[in-house]
Amino acid sequence: MSRLAVMFKMDIILQKRYGFYYAAVFVTMVWIAALAALPAALARLALPYVIFGDLAVIGFFFIAGQIIFEKTERTLYALVVSPLRFGEYLGSKLAAYTLMSILASLAIAIAGYGIKFNLFYLSLGVILVSIVYTQTGFIAVAPYRSISSFLVPSQLYLLILGLPVIHFAGWVNFPLFFAFPTMGALYLLKGVLGDITVWQAIYSVFIQAVWIIILSRICRYRFDRYIAAQKGGIDNAVLERLRTQ
Repeated sequence: MSRLAVMFKMDIILQKRYGFYYAAVFVTMVWIAALAALPAALARLALPYVIFGDLAVIGFFFIAGQIIFEKTERTLYALVVSPLRFGEYLGSKLAAYTLMSILASLAIAIAGYGIKFNLFYLSLGVILVSIVYTQTGFIAVAPYRSISSFLVPSQLYLLILGLPVIHFAGWVNFPLFFAFPTMGALYLLKGVLGDITVWQAIYSVFIQAVWIIILSRICRYRFDRYIAAQKGGIDNAVLERLRTQ
């Protein structure tokens, strides 16, 4: 079994241990209840925003919670000096939380709209935006050692990622929001109900792919600075080896 597969299995176990699956079920049921309370026409309009909000909670806050738990238990520092590469470490978490996000989004879409939705756009939109939110959560939490110290500064990240909603909803017209990765996510999630053009789909995939590459670089930088370089038996030689992997 590859290191990535072993790490992915470990992340699934840890997510269960930390209670993230129970939290995901609770949050998803709250969203489903909110949709059920709306008239059918309004629920159709709200569906992309509901899925978008659910992904923000799962991808951003759950990864942050796991990193803080791993720091507290010092398992993260043990992983740093293991043969595991950073790409495998982060890739495992992206895969684990994306899987959780897909299951939650499927439940919301089915509950809110039955089975008459575009599974391709749902899967594509959820995968891409889940990766973006999980990477951003990793970047945001890297310097912190407790949830309480993380919560206030985390709101700035969520605010920035959520700003395109006001343009997408038609409240303001600000073209700069098209440079945000979450604008593309909103278009793909709108495509779940068939309301998307080919060019909108191409733009959405492109802008999110570009940001995923950028955020991956930032994740590595934050990892080196705030995790690998911290106390825990990690010397400069080990850190240099990690940077060259």
